[in-house]
Amino acid sequence: MNDGTRQARLLPWVGAEGKPCYLLTDGRGPLSRLADVIEITQLDMAEDLLDHAAALLTDARATPEQLRFLLARMREALTDVHRIAESRSARWE
Repeated sequence: MNDGTRQARLLPWVGAEGKPCYLLTDGRGPLSRLADVIEITQLDMAEDLLDHAAALLTDARATPEQLRFLLARMREALTDVHRIAESRSARWE
């Protein structure tokens, strides 16, 4: 919970070598606001991908290549959503 104290926030992107990025913040700075916008964008993209997946999975003409591509994008989206959930959970501890 944000009580105005500085805490480490897991950011919705990774740094060099795929390692997590953290920000020491009170939750009100420009980088925190940017992280909020990116989280919203990532969640919106995941929702769009779910809609695409629903359509592609009902299409009997979907090729194995299309399905593999979809699976790769869904893995990326799930990774983003998981990172967002971890970050938000940590902020409410």
